[in-house]
Amino acid sequence: MWYYLFKYALAGPVLLLLGRPTIEGAEHIPRRGPVILAGNHLAVADSFYLCLLVRRRITFIAKSEFFTTGGLKGRFLRWFFTAMGQVPVDRSGGKAAQNALNTATAILEAGGVWGIYPEGTRSRDGRLYRGRTGAMRVALATGAPVVPVIVSGTETVNPVGSRLWRFGKVHLTIGEPLDLSPYLSRPINQQAARAATDYLMQVLQQYSAQQYVDHYAGRQAS
Repeated sequence: MWYYLFKYALAGPVLLLLGRPTIEGAEHIPRRGPVILAGNHLAVADSFYLCLLVRRRITFIAKSEFFTTGGLKGRFLRWFFTAMGQVPVDRSGGKAAQNALNTATAILEAGGVWGIYPEGTRSRDGRLYRGRTGAMRVALATGAPVVPVIVSGTETVNPVGSRLWRFGKVHLTIGEPLDLSPYLSRPINQQAARAATDYLMQVLQQYSAQQYVDHYAGRQAS
């Protein structure tokens, strides 16, 4: 209930005013059944506008720290992120990474929509960085369709490093589901997941026209 209350009554009107958002290609998202929405990531606002403009409810996997903060602020954050469809997962590494993939698999097996940013974090310079393989591992294992999502303008509405939101123009482009048949015929291993992820990032780069950087966000090129 809170998800749709935020979407249509509380946060939605403010987001519409600030970002004047538009969407194209929404027909590429299946009306029912499991689907992975994989997109570029420019700002925290990306998730808000995705939830606002996509009719189906989207579930994201969020850092468990958002749900474990103490005090009044912590209770508010837990309530807010839960209301916005976020699921807490320990993403510190090791077994935690597998826990995140298991959670994503459960979302899809329940027929839900899983939203993910393969770069793993926001781009601080507007470039598109190398994708991490988790999304495609889950896609290849479950057979869930992967729909590329390209967002633009959120970096103006919600600049990285600023607490203040501004007026801008947000646009979402929803691409056609990826053809993963060449990868589904292979054993599901790191090589297949890496190749499928590189294909996903190539599609995102073509749609977004962002400069591609072949190393992970947050790391210096070697």
